Amino acid sequence: MAMSQSANLAEKAMGHGDNAVTEQNVTNPARDRAKYGDPSENMKALAWMGKNDVQMIECPKPKIIEDRDVILKVTGSTICGSDLHLLHGAVVELQKGDILGHEFCGKIDSMGPGVKGLEIGQRVVASFQIACGECMYCKKKLSSQCERTNSNTIENAMYGGRTAGMFGYSHFTGGFAGGQAEYVRVPFGDVNLLKLPDDVPDEKGLYLSDVLATSWNCVVDTGVKEGDVVAIWGAGPIGMMCAEMSFTNGASRVIMIDGGNGAWRLDLCKEKMPKIELLNYTDLPRGTTVTSRLKEMEHGGPDVALECVAGEYAKSWAHRFEMMIGAETDTSEIVNEMITSVKNYGRCGITGVYVGFTNHFNIGSLMERGIRLIGNGQAPVHLYWEELLQMIRDGKTDPYMMLSHRCKVEEMDEVYKIFDARGDHMQKIFVQTKFSDPPAPGSPALKTFKS
Repeated sequence: MAMSQSANLAEKAMGHGDNAVTEQNVTNPARDRAKYGDPSENMKALAWMGKNDVQMIECPKPKIIEDRDVILKVTGSTICGSDLHLLHGAVVELQKGDILGHEFCGKIDSMGPGVKGLEIGQRVVASFQIACGECMYCKKKLSSQCERTNSNTIENAMYGGRTAGMFGYSHFTGGFAGGQAEYVRVPFGDVNLLKLPDDVPDEKGLYLSDVLATSWNCVVDTGVKEGDVVAIWGAGPIGMMCAEMSFTNGASRVIMIDGGNGAWRLDLCKEKMPKIELLNYTDLPRGTTVTSRLKEMEHGGPDVALECVAGEYAKSWAHRFEMMIGAETDTSEIVNEMITSVKNYGRCGITGVYVGFTNHFNIGSLMERGIRLIGNGQAPVHLYWEELLQMIRDGKTDPYMMLSHRCKVEEMDEVYKIFDARGDHMQKIFVQTKFSDPPAPGSPALKTFKS
C-alpha cells in the first residue's frame, strides 16, 4: 500500500508524458461526476479500497467523454489471476476507489459520433488492452504495446517503454475504469470491441477478452511445435488452456506442475484432458526437486517450459523476506526451475505477471546451456481474437473446459476472497449482471455466495 501511494506521488510530481490521445486516470466516474459520470444514473461496481480489500460500491454510470467512446452494458465479466496482484497491492499506483476488471463483454448502450461499424444493442467483447488502432504497434495488431493510450511516466522509466492502457489495472497502465461493473466506458470502441455472433454465447465469447489470447500467445510465442514435450507451471485457467493449445499445436506430451492449495487443479486438468501428465511438487520426496523429477520423466528435460503462475508467489523464506522488505518485487524461483529443467537449447516462456525486479536469477545456466528465455508480454489480443473466435465456432477450443462457477456481480467482493484462497474448486468464473442473458446450455448454474 505504501509503495503504491509513493508511486502515485512520484508520478504526480514528474507528470505524465505527452503521448496519450485518450483521457487518462478515469478509474471511477465519481471522481468528477460532472465530467465523467451520468448525472442521473448510478451503477454497481467492484472497487479496490486498499491492500487485500475490495468492496462493492455504487457510483455514477460512465458517460461518453470522447468521440470514439462506447458505453457498454456489461453482460459478463470474470476474475483473472492477474487481478489478485492488484488485490495484494503488488501492482503499483492503485488508488482507493479504482474500479477493477479487465475481462468483459456486453451490449452497446451508447456511443460517440466518431464510432464506425457498431450498432446500439450489439453484442461485443472487449480486449483487455486499449489500442488506438493507428500507431506503429497497432498497425501490426500488437495492440498490447499501443504507443498512444498510456502516458504513465514511471512505467516508461522502469521498462524503457510503455505498454498500452489497460482496463481496471491501475494508473500504472493509464488509469482506466474496469469492467467488474454494470457499465463500462471503452475508448476507441470501434477498435477495441469485437462483435460476437449469435452462435457464441457470452459464457464463451467473454474469454476472448484475455485468457484465450494470453494462453494462445504463450504457446505460439514460445514456439511449441510438433513433437515437443511441454511443461507448464501453474494449473489455473491460463495453464489449463495452454495445455489444450499445446496439444493443438502438436505437442507430444504436456506435463502440468502445481501443488500446495492449488493441487486440486491438477486433478481438474487431468479430468478434462486425460492425456496430460501431473507433477505435484508438494508430494515430491526429500531430495527430489521439480527439475530432477522432470529430467526423470523426459531425457534431458522438456523442450518447452511455460510459466503461468506469476512472480509474487515465493516458495522460500529467503525470497519472502526479500519481497517483504522491498529488496525485490518478484521471486526468480519458478523461472530458475524452468531454466534448469528444460533441455539444452530449450525454450522458456513467461506469461505470468512479473512487475519489476528479481534477485538470484540463474543467468549462468541461461547462457551456458543456450536457453531461450522469452517474455511473452501482455498478449496482443487484436492479433489473435478473430482466429480464436473461429476456433471456438469450429470446436477447436472450448472455454467451458475451465469454466467452473457463475455468480452475481453484487457478490464479487466475497468471490474475490474465495478465488484468492483457491477455495470451492473455483477455476474460472462467469460474473453476470442485471443485463445478462439466461445461462447458456452447458454453462454453470448460478451460485450464491452471500446469505
